[in-house]
Amino acid sequence: MSQTIAVIGGGITGVTTAYALVKRGFTVTLFEKHRYAAMETSFANGGQLSASNAEVWNHRSTIFKGLKWMLRSDAPLLVNPKPSWHKFSWFAEFIANIPNYERNTVATVRMALAARKYLFEIAQTEGIDFDLKKEGILHIYRNKAGFEHAGRVSALLAQGGLERRTVTPAEMRAIEPALSGQYYGGYFTESDSTGDIHKFTNGVAAAIDRLGVQCLYEQDVQSVTTDGRQVFVIANHGEEATRYTFDGVVVCAGTGSRDLASQLGDRVNVYPVKGYSITVNLPDARSQAAAPVVSLLDDETKLVTSRLGLERFRVAGTAEFNGYNRDIRADRIKPLVDWVAQCFPGVNTRSVVPWAGLRPMLPDMMPRVGRGRAPCVFYNTGHGHLGWTLSAVTAQTVAEVVADTMA
Repeated sequence: MSQTIAVIGGGITGVTTAYALVKRGFTVTLFEKHRYAAMETSFANGGQLSASNAEVWNHRSTIFKGLKWMLRSDAPLLVNPKPSWHKFSWFAEFIANIPNYERNTVATVRMALAARKYLFEIAQTEGIDFDLKKEGILHIYRNKAGFEHAGRVSALLAQGGLERRTVTPAEMRAIEPALSGQYYGGYFTESDSTGDIHKFTNGVAAAIDRLGVQCLYEQDVQSVTTDGRQVFVIANHGEEATRYTFDGVVVCAGTGSRDLASQLGDRVNVYPVKGYSITVNLPDARSQAAAPVVSLLDDETKLVTSRLGLERFRVAGTAEFNGYNRDIRADRIKPLVDWVAQCFPGVNTRSVVPWAGLRPMLPDMMPRVGRGRAPCVFYNTGHGHLGWTLSAVTAQTVAEVVADTMA
């Protein structure tokens, strides 16, 4: 009889982890508190599979920008000044990791490039349609300072194996003719791509169901404990609580991972960093022609875009440190709509669907992948703004660790 593994979380990291484990012969049970997979942070992100966005945020300029923007409700980076021990401890560790900025950026781009291969293999093997576009990602810069910083980042990305090239404003418009405005220059990564994370995650969820994973939806995990040899999960389905026993567990619970880890005797200091997105419906031929096909990253506003088929255009970004608050604020959505009107004035923004999700971020901006304190406890969480980009490789990594440990 194969060993039993619980995977907690039905987002992109949870379903890819379950996929990697069942492919290795484990008997896998996936717990997800929602009725379907990918209903939180994997629902409506920016859509980029972006090795070119692998730069970690542990840079002195991030601190200065955060302080400068603290009182602006429309700031790309917004920190609620209300004190909390969780927030203070996270920022203290964030600052302590500034010396690791270059090393972690290079390591992240290497993971992103490895993940790309696995993700495309899953999509091809399982026949998953997720509005994939392999049109590259264009980073746009409005001033010399931003462009020169991007040059230094580009050198780090090259160390990790990623090729991207500088482009002039004229070349930028040749790459994406729909783009309006004045720019100093840009960087173009032809190998990057975009797609719909919600469609992809649900495609993998359907695949693991076919492969024999027991997917327990509407099961809210209340506690997870271990005696060092087995793991015990108590989950609520409505008012009914059920206790399960497994040989091991992989925690892929996003922003809920911190609490679950503490129950298991581990410290996983994930903080929920809220991001916003809008999905612009393109109802007519004029809007469809005016919306970009090539994905963009606007470094000044911290916004990214993706074209999802013919009739949808996604714009996402910003970072808000405001605890576990999931409210969709109008003053945070308005800058995204205004950005579309500025950069793509021909796009009709009458039909815009707003969304907000909590990115699970660790202070060093690196995901926690591997064993916990107990030999039957494992983690694949804390991917921050690169959850989809990195998920396929971290799933493989943690599955290998599980296999090696439990052999």
